[in-house]
Amino acid sequence: MGARRVATWRTGLGRLHQYAPQPLPLEWGRPSMPVPGGPSIAMVTPSFEQGDFVDATIASVMRQGYRSLDYVVQDGGSTDSTAAVLDRWGARGVQTVIEADSGQANAINRGFARVDGDVMGWLNSDDLLLPGALAAVADVFAARPDIDVVYGHRIIVDAEGRDIGRWIMPPHDDDILRWADYIPQETMFWRREIWEAAGGEIDESFRFAVDWDLIARFRDAGARFARIPRFLGGFRVHESQKTSAQMASTGEDEMMRLRERMLGRSVGHPEIHGHVRPYLVTASLYQALWKLGLVRYGA
Repeated sequence: MGARRVATWRTGLGRLHQYAPQPLPLEWGRPSMPVPGGPSIAMVTPSFEQGDFVDATIASVMRQGYRSLDYVVQDGGSTDSTAAVLDRWGARGVQTVIEADSGQANAINRGFARVDGDVMGWLNSDDLLLPGALAAVADVFAARPDIDVVYGHRIIVDAEGRDIGRWIMPPHDDDILRWADYIPQETMFWRREIWEAAGGEIDESFRFAVDWDLIARFRDAGARFARIPRFLGGFRVHESQKTSAQMASTGEDEMMRLRERMLGRSVGHPEIHGHVRPYLVTASLYQALWKLGLVRYGA
């Protein structure tokens, strides 16, 4: 019983299947409203061959009801059902672009060149924004002029749109960014000023560590980060994602490349694990508090 209890209460960070599928708790009827005069938001969805999911992704953005939103879906020429989905949303006023690109990073850069806003973020074409996410992000940026980057908790979603896990994020730890990237990308938003200070583009030499590279450049540019204590995004797990074999090769190489750049030297996995462990212990405490119902985190 003791061993099973330890396994139950360990942190969910990094785990993509945590429990049996259950309905995703979406409360679109009661979105939170941003403070008056909130920032404008520029969002991009890079899209390619995700026709099964992109409709739900776009809907999750448009159902936010955020008035000062400039949003584009940048598709690289999908040959599946994506074009039909984009046609339907285009008829409803969503900006959609279909043109050849050289990959996800290039699509994101092309998309951001088409939208404008005080705050920026991208949402991949199989992920989701949760109800009230944009309003919550806008509230923080309006109330905290000292903050440059925000992110929040994540729900893991399966191919059928069911809830299969939670990432409960502990308070932000700036030092951990040199060793590992646990920031849920679909929940991350930043001010345009820090984007420009960090180079004003996604590094297209990266295929897997695109977001960690951007986070590292934000940090190098002096960004101040804050974790919002609520669920902001849904990360979808499905068979057509980038394969584990590719992640183990290209992904591992890119992550080691980033660590060496930030730390100024090569590091091994034992040292990485030693530095990451205290953060994961803190995360496990927050996970336990959430499971016990002692703290409720957002919608």
